[in-house]
Amino acid sequence: AKKWINIRKSYGNFYKVPSNQTKLTIMLENLGMNYDGRPHSGLDDSKNIARIAIRMLQDGCELRVNERMHAGQLMTVSSSAPLEGAPAPHMPRYRN
Repeated sequence: AKKWINIRKSYGNFYKVPSNQTKLTIMLENLGMNYDGRPHSGLDDSKNIARIAIRMLQDGCELRVNERMHAGQLMTVSSSAPLEGAPAPHMPRYRN
């Protein structure tokens, strides 16, 4: 894989939050979700990242490739047409 979507970057840009608010547990918490599984388990982390991506899509985010590898160097891919973001998520008062 030479191109991918960095969900942390996409989340921060879409919800307009600083990079210190893009840790996996913080992103889940801000979206009103709990971490499912064992922390730092590759499979469980991947499932939780997928839950975040699904929520972002539901909120209107258009996920795009934002990082790539070129000549062994990590490079940021800028969007040719910046997308409008949504307001930062708020903790729900309660969830069913």
